[in-house]
Amino acid sequence: MQDDNLPIWLPRLAVQGGTRFLQIADALQAAVANGSLAPGDRLPPQRQLAAQLGVDLTTITRAYDEARRRHLLEGRGARGTYVAAPKVELNPILDLSMNTPPPPDGVDFDDMLKQGLSQVLMRADTELLMAYHLGGGSDSDRKAAAQWLEPMFGHLDPEELVVCPGAQAAIAALILALTQPGDVILAEPLSYPGLLAAASQFGRRIIAVPADEQGMLPEMLEQACRQHKPGLVYLNPTLQNPTAITMAESRRLALASTAKRCNVRIVEDDPYWLLADAPPPPIATFAPQQVVYISTLSKCLTPGLRVAFVLIRNRHERERFLVALRSFALMVAPLTAALTTQWILDGSAAQLMEGVRKEARLRHRMARDILAGRYSGAGDGLHVWLELPGYWSCAQLAHAAESEGIAVTPAQAFATGSASVNAIRISLGSIKDRARLRAGLQRLSHLLARRPESFSAAPSS
Repeated sequence: MQDDNLPIWLPRLAVQGGTRFLQIADALQAAVANGSLAPGDRLPPQRQLAAQLGVDLTTITRAYDEARRRHLLEGRGARGTYVAAPKVELNPILDLSMNTPPPPDGVDFDDMLKQGLSQVLMRADTELLMAYHLGGGSDSDRKAAAQWLEPMFGHLDPEELVVCPGAQAAIAALILALTQPGDVILAEPLSYPGLLAAASQFGRRIIAVPADEQGMLPEMLEQACRQHKPGLVYLNPTLQNPTAITMAESRRLALASTAKRCNVRIVEDDPYWLLADAPPPPIATFAPQQVVYISTLSKCLTPGLRVAFVLIRNRHERERFLVALRSFALMVAPLTAALTTQWILDGSAAQLMEGVRKEARLRHRMARDILAGRYSGAGDGLHVWLELPGYWSCAQLAHAAESEGIAVTPAQAFATGSASVNAIRISLGSIKDRARLRAGLQRLSHLLARRPESFSAAPSS
């Protein structure tokens, strides 16, 4: 039972209000924001507050720990716990350039991580978790991968799946396994920078195939295949990075048919499928032997796992891929692979992903409201492709934004050919706090409304 004489800043705990320690931490944050608690104010001792609220001491300890993590409190030894002075950021960059999942509201990630690791350590041999492995994932890892990919493909044979240390490693290994130095890789005019970097390092040439509002044009792909005899075709068909375009099913089917006729392999990099609203089936469903499918957890869960799943149905190509992968990345770290498997099998991964989906949609609504007529997002996923007014070039805008403490990514970072596109990509997940994200979007909107000549820091061009 809660004490009637509660501190004025602390509301009564609601049965349906979510995790209790988070309710307390949120109340602390609100009190600091509205001035009910000021820097230097002493908080009640933990045991006293636990008794007043009718909760156990562990709940208060976790609430205070969470408040410290948010830089709201500081401990002063035997003197107690006090409201901290505001944290001063000397370089408060608002990062709208990095495509990472936003922190989901209502999901206690710290607790999920602790619980997951606890289960892994209870069930696994710790010596194996710290040992070398051949790579490709254990039987249980591949079974978890098959379960994760079930929404896209239905039942899969785990033997056709490879567990990799991230999508970038998978792309690099596919380039090494399926192409030769000097080979051509076909891609859309705007494509994932990681592909461009890997191809450049390995001495492969990227050639752009024209695209429209639905993505790569099948007839132009066929023409490019005949002209260049490519080793691979790279596609990112769902919430494409950077344009946020999602290919219609008919376009996917047409591209798969073209790849079959031209006998060319497609690498389907599909990190956002599970975040999209009712996406079409992957291209790999229309040409199973022709398409290698990559699904990373970095965009729908967290980059820190460094885990991606690769579906390669051709056994000979799968073996070549594993050999290439082992040449620079022997294995996924066993501990993170085991944690990923644990989360998938116990449902934690699905819970976290659903939280990311909800948070991403909320942030898209925020971007749409603030950017008004300039917003052209799909309402889901992690980023917005913003075409600029004619008086700004993307290089000018990126430089001006940086001068005002905002990081964005200009179109040239994604360009595979000579086509000139005047746009920037805005990532909505990398700023943890919604209020800071809103501030960044508002500052960007004000900047877009001005002309470069009114901004003294903008370079002449």
